[in-house]
Amino acid sequence: MADIFWWVIFPYLTGTIMIVGLLYRYVFRQLTWAAPSTEFFEKKWLRIGSPLFHWGIVFAFIGHLMGMVVPMEFYQSLGISDHLYHFGAIYGGGLAGLMVVAGLVILLIRKMTIDPVRIKAGFADFFTVLALLFVAGTGTYMTLIYNTTVVEYEYRQTIGPWFRSIFILQPRYDLMQSVPLLFKVHVISAFALFASIPFTKLVHIFSFPIRYPARAPQQYRSRSNYKRQGL
Repeated sequence: MADIFWWVIFPYLTGTIMIVGLLYRYVFRQLTWAAPSTEFFEKKWLRIGSPLFHWGIVFAFIGHLMGMVVPMEFYQSLGISDHLYHFGAIYGGGLAGLMVVAGLVILLIRKMTIDPVRIKAGFADFFTVLALLFVAGTGTYMTLIYNTTVVEYEYRQTIGPWFRSIFILQPRYDLMQSVPLLFKVHVISAFALFASIPFTKLVHIFSFPIRYPARAPQQYRSRSNYKRQGL
């Protein structure tokens, strides 16, 4: 029953919470959809931590698509050996994970030490950073430490097929029974994080700025310019 709950019920439950929550927030609380910037309060550390985190997330997302969504047989058909795949996954995925973790640590310290940022931040803000840090930290540890010192675990034979089976409504929970505990914790925490998206500023990941490249530039004038013009 535990396997059925964690690998069948829990993914659908968290997915439902995320979808329904997103729809509700978009319809009834659309003004809260964006994540207000705190650059006005502090710029130095934000300009380091934010790019590290966001680019790391992009690379990690691509890596997860390559490992979870793309079947193992596809790489074999291209002549990519398992050793070559894991070599790229360890170093590429490890770098992405370190970028995410480093960015999150910088942003967390910034929230805790910069008074205006700390005052503006609420419980959901700290929860988001800590939850992301846990998910990213366990993922990075599995990639760089577990796979190189314990065993090079082939998740494409278990977690990958299980993950794909969820989307075709035929969850193969039996595949997750032999998965190492650390990998299970990582997966469960990631799905729990998905469920929290509608209730935190993570919701802004669904707001892709498609029109930004074509929009008219915004012009700003300093206060001194207004004084010279008598405004």
